[in-house]
Amino acid sequence: MRVPPIQSAIHVIHEEHDLLQAIIHGMLHLVHDIANGKPVPDLKIFRAMLFYIKEYPDKVHHPKENRYLFALLRKRSNQLDATIAELESQHIQGDSLVAEMEHALARYELSGTPTFRQFHDMVERYAAFYRNHMRIEENEILPAAMKILTPDDWSVINDAFSSNTDPRGDAGQKPELQKLFSLIVNIAPPPVGVGPAVS
Repeated sequence: MRVPPIQSAIHVIHEEHDLLQAIIHGMLHLVHDIANGKPVPDLKIFRAMLFYIKEYPDKVHHPKENRYLFALLRKRSNQLDATIAELESQHIQGDSLVAEMEHALARYELSGTPTFRQFHDMVERYAAFYRNHMRIEENEILPAAMKILTPDDWSVINDAFSSNTDPRGDAGQKPELQKLFSLIVNIAPPPVGVGPAVS
């Protein structure tokens, strides 16, 4: 079914949130399995997931929210200024949390079990942080945007988000992200991906 033009950027934002949530859910599932005594998967899967977060949401999704959606909302109304400022701050904080997860993963790779809990807790912290971030955007920002922004505003926002690439591998999308998403799906054990189950 065709999405109405005014909603096309919102559709993209929801899809991108869903994809990131799938990656985060996969990380949680894997760290929970390790915590419950299941064999440790190839840690390359965590590296791929963290790389995905850095390359797609942090470099594509968040900058466009800041530059287009948030900027135009500020132009039309000041009622969301505090919420937008908090979300922009969270975009920066999210980058820091990803860096902390990378460091915790490196320590786990080098030192093993004694440092696993720190990595586990960082994944839990990031998951909770990002769930809250997406909740604010989807429950507060997007409904307000539908009421406040003009058709001309939506034309600008839709154009910006229509150039985003879908890493699931649809035709015409950016090859590097297709390969990255496929790598995650193919090396992660079920039910996260379709890779070989860890026995």
